[in-house]
Amino acid sequence: MAILTALNETKDRKYVFPGTARKTHISNATMAKALSTAGASDFTVHGFRSSFRDWVGEETSFDGAIAEQALAHIVGDATVQAYRRGDALAKRRKLMEAWAGYCLPKTKSNVLPMRRKPAAA
Repeated sequence: MAILTALNETKDRKYVFPGTARKTHISNATMAKALSTAGASDFTVHGFRSSFRDWVGEETSFDGAIAEQALAHIVGDATVQAYRRGDALAKRRKLMEAWAGYCLPKTKSNVLPMRRKPAAA
């Protein structure tokens, strides 16, 4: 959220990953290079997006149209698009929070409480 907040304060805030040219996003080649540099040259951005869509469809009860909107896909035919003017931001936020919870490693605590409950009499 700190990155997105800072990005929102810039002049060109249309893209989370803006390109070097004004009003463009970074290129596929740039993303591929970033993945390769990070040691993930066997992965693709499309694969990440596909994994997200499969997870939504198979593991959750979120509406498929919300998932498509989260992927910035065009939803519906021309008639549906003419009437669908909302951005479903609150629903997309819940979806992305669920996705983050799914992707983040589950931590296990080895910390024990300092006080024990008294034994039952």
